[in-house]
Amino acid sequence: MAPSERPVVFIHGLWLHSSSWAPWVELFTQRDYRPVAPGWPGVGATVELARADPDSIADHGIDDVAAHYAKIIDGLPQPPILVGHSFGGLIAEKLLGENRAAAAVAIDAAQIKGVLPLPLSTLRSTFPVFSNPANRHRAVSLTSDQFRFAFGNAISEDESTQLFERWTIPAPGKPLFEAAVANFAPHSPAKVDTDNADRGPLLLIMGGKDHTVPEAVTKSTLKQYRHSDAVTDLIGFPDRGHSLTIDSGWPEVAEACLDWLTGQGL
Repeated sequence: MAPSERPVVFIHGLWLHSSSWAPWVELFTQRDYRPVAPGWPGVGATVELARADPDSIADHGIDDVAAHYAKIIDGLPQPPILVGHSFGGLIAEKLLGENRAAAAVAIDAAQIKGVLPLPLSTLRSTFPVFSNPANRHRAVSLTSDQFRFAFGNAISEDESTQLFERWTIPAPGKPLFEAAVANFAPHSPAKVDTDNADRGPLLLIMGGKDHTVPEAVTKSTLKQYRHSDAVTDLIGFPDRGHSLTIDSGWPEVAEACLDWLTGQGL
């Protein structure tokens, strides 16, 4: 198998369906990669099915999701490139640290264990979950206004509404609760082997206007890798919010990922 035919696994985050990666899958296919975009465990095959059955999504935590994608990786012909957004970025980092991937791109990735900043905008973005402790075991949906603040603040209101209506699904609260207490839990599922010097290269991407994962979180994540000699790079998009993988500016982000992969010989 030629390097350009390497598998790519796209990993979505909370509140977005895996089909939101469809434009990325098409672009990466055109560039001779072999991409797939599987959903999280319990997530229906379509947006409509996922919305109709939130109970099947509920109560899946970080370890469940990581094990789900690890099983998918085990069925591929060679270690893939992982591209994850938000909590999907955390999962990509976790699997890369376990040497399950050739490389990973973590876009506006959720905070891993060791990351200390907790900006006020993050608290507001996640309030729909943390407002009720029982949400740890439930699936929670966002309203259009909540999506606008958490994802669509850097785009027009009309575009934010369109993205909300097209791609959003209920999301399990458990991963957020797990990440929130990660620094107090010795065996937190949000722990990543950031010291691994034998892993593949990692690209962290941050949006300068992201309310859910502000730049401070991503910069702190980068510092967690300071004891590893493996490649860890950072790219910022100053005018982009958390919707940067799905809004009209997604091609710029995707091309940056492709350029970086080419630079890594992948």
